[in-house]
Amino acid sequence: MICCTSAAIGCTVGLFLVLLSSATHIRFRYEWLLYALPLAGLLIHFIYKSIGKSSEKGNTLIIEEIHQPGAGVPWMMAPIIILTTVITHLFGGSAGREGTAVQIGGSISGAFCRMFRIPDAQRPVLLTAGIAAGFGAVFGTPLTGALFAVEVLTFKRLKLNLLLPALLASLVADEVVSLLGISHTHYHIDHLPAFSGTDELLLMTKVIVASIAFGMASYAFILFSKSVKQVSLRIAPKKWMIPLAGGIIIILLSVLNGKPDYLGLGVDAQYAGAITIPSAFNTGGADVWSWLWKTIYTGITLGTGFKGGEVTPLFYIGSTLGNTLSGLLDAPVGLFAALGFVAVFSGATNTPIACTIMGAELFGPDYLFFFAIACFVSYLSSGDPNIYTGEGEGTDAAGKGQRSYLIRKSSRYLWTRREPED
Repeated sequence: MICCTSAAIGCTVGLFLVLLSSATHIRFRYEWLLYALPLAGLLIHFIYKSIGKSSEKGNTLIIEEIHQPGAGVPWMMAPIIILTTVITHLFGGSAGREGTAVQIGGSISGAFCRMFRIPDAQRPVLLTAGIAAGFGAVFGTPLTGALFAVEVLTFKRLKLNLLLPALLASLVADEVVSLLGISHTHYHIDHLPAFSGTDELLLMTKVIVASIAFGMASYAFILFSKSVKQVSLRIAPKKWMIPLAGGIIIILLSVLNGKPDYLGLGVDAQYAGAITIPSAFNTGGADVWSWLWKTIYTGITLGTGFKGGEVTPLFYIGSTLGNTLSGLLDAPVGLFAALGFVAVFSGATNTPIACTIMGAELFGPDYLFFFAIACFVSYLSSGDPNIYTGEGEGTDAAGKGQRSYLIRKSSRYLWTRREPED
């Protein structure tokens, strides 16, 4: 069952990646599409209002369904989130793809649960496997996908009975994407020279200092994104005005900056010399405040109702901040861009184990020790909030806080309930 579900998820994620790449390059070709972003936001709003319904809660709905099974994850979640994410990127919204992949995994897993009448006791396992499959397939990091799903859902208490199905699902989905001929972005860290004891201690000190900054950047991202959402809901007379205003603000910011570097995923370069995630691994590949601009663009995009995910923007924020800090600290630029890449993600999701492994999967195991230090220091520096608590639109701040509390309280569900008897 897990293999069949994961294969379906892998195919769907592969289709999504192709559509996303096409949308990005169409926007590169027709720059005027950015000026239709407010209308795109209105379209997304009415799609969810008319047919999306509970799907608008996104990742939060899947997490709630895993901890306390209820009405289930609607099958419409996958096609709607694919459509609205592609619309967001086609017209220049600053968003990622992880949220879409996770919702694809949860939606397809939920459909399989209903189709084959999986008992309630087993549904959390299949839904968790679906999340792992979606995440692993979209980034090409199957081990990280499994650890990420379990670490997010069990709140730092890993459950081995969930880890094995999640790993199987993530491996299958990633392999399906590879068989479809879809490749992922490759990153490279220049080889570092051998260090003496004193030099290695100095480098370690710089890594710790930078990692504290990465954690603070994670916290700033979370705070800004949720503040945009809360303020928008509080001051907007009508909800349809929120994405309209968000699109207008993104346009104004782009005009102010005079360049499109902070739109979209931030992976592919629209022109020679553009600031992207890959460029951040080279000296001079980012401006001093690139990480802050991406935080602002993404917070406004997602906080005003556009769709996608936070993780790829977090990669952008982390790698460009690492680029800036490498200059300030006189440290290797490629290494610090890689550390920021995984550490800001770790701080924003509270998943230091998964992010450490992601560093090894993406950049090689040579710097695993540095990745571990960066991810755990960033996690400790970023505080308790993370991007997966209190999501969803249509609630006020108090409602968000209550839901966050309920999710945390119900996290005992996965590791205190009795295992079903054979």
